[in-house]
Amino acid sequence: MSIAQWFVLVGAMLLVMGVASTVLKRVPLTPAMLYLAVGLIMGPTVLGAFSFNPLKQSAVLEVLTEGAVLISLFSAGVKMPVPFSFRQWRAPLLLASVSMALTVGLVAAFGVWALGLPLGAAVLLGAIVAPTDPVLATEVQSRHPGDRDQLRFTLTCEGGLNDGSAFPFVMLGLGLLGLHKLGENGLQWVLVDVLWATAGGVAIGVVSGVALARVGWWLRRAPQRHELLDDFLGLGFIGVVYGLSVWLHAWGFLAVFFGAVALRQTEMRLARRDQLPAVAGEPVSVGAVPSVASGGESASTVSQGALVFKEHLERLSELVLVLLLGGALYRDSWSWAAVGLALFLFFVARPLSVCVGLLGTRTIASVRGMTAWFGVRGIGSLYYLMYAIQHGLPEALALQLIQLTLIVVALSILLHGLSVKPMMKGVGRRGAT
Repeated sequence: MSIAQWFVLVGAMLLVMGVASTVLKRVPLTPAMLYLAVGLIMGPTVLGAFSFNPLKQSAVLEVLTEGAVLISLFSAGVKMPVPFSFRQWRAPLLLASVSMALTVGLVAAFGVWALGLPLGAAVLLGAIVAPTDPVLATEVQSRHPGDRDQLRFTLTCEGGLNDGSAFPFVMLGLGLLGLHKLGENGLQWVLVDVLWATAGGVAIGVVSGVALARVGWWLRRAPQRHELLDDFLGLGFIGVVYGLSVWLHAWGFLAVFFGAVALRQTEMRLARRDQLPAVAGEPVSVGAVPSVASGGESASTVSQGALVFKEHLERLSELVLVLLLGGALYRDSWSWAAVGLALFLFFVARPLSVCVGLLGTRTIASVRGMTAWFGVRGIGSLYYLMYAIQHGLPEALALQLIQLTLIVVALSILLHGLSVKPMMKGVGRRGAT
């Protein structure tokens, strides 16, 4: 397929989605399922009109998936309820740490005993498929800034956290394969990849978010009354925070997520301080907040002003990447090993790890059950896979992990996509009674 034909395909999909979005909301299908179906039909599985080789194009796919995840993490961060509460965040933190580690361990064990992988490759596979996805899980994420739905908050916050907490396990897998320095007895891995990179990422994000919120607030207020381009500020914030984190060997995904959280939290605190009805934690329409600089009675914020544009970019990246996923799958990609891994992850590893991670919390049973099921895998897993390939993963092993990961993501799109609307409606009806 030529570049012109590719533009026609993507453009046609955008036109269809623009026209049929209302119809799609009424049927038990998600946009990602539609994109995947088109990719499978147009790709080598059916018509063979185009194909995509993740191994040869790993550098390009790494950049595309990296950008998609960063945009989604920013969007997730600014939707977090205000004010921050450790009690409310306890469950997502446990899911992103305890449950994450347990999932990696279970998948690694499956990889060694059932798939015959070496230990390092099995740990790497676990780290690739363990994190839930902030891009493809929009149906179960928080719908707007301040959404108080416990299930949506838990899943959104977990997706924002574990896309960074998976990185130490990726580096551990690469280290066991001889592609990354772990140090004597793993000491360098613990000190640098676990402790410093995690704490540094959180610190960089929080400091940057607070700084941007205060500067933006000051510029918008009298006597300056500057009008700010929130879309540019949001993109620039992502670029600076992520680049600074990578430069300092900290986890940039965590930095961007916590930066967005700190940005939103600080802006809402400033709004309350100045007694402006700036929607701290309230479900307002994004982009509908009048600007202080224009004489409005409520406060415009960088986080809220940039959200609409980020969500549009998120949808576009989802379309392109899932189409490429369909173009990378062949009929023989659906091996019993790959399908078995996906089923083990969805029906054993994820539920068990969630149950263990949430022990001792006050999470209600229905939220536990839904959280255990909706561990959507997607763009984040593709990014970690491309990252590993770009860091010297042997070709034979890379091809094996590509097949396993692509099938896990494709089945997640199908299984979670088919169940999300009926199950979420059921939760809504129970909550209304």
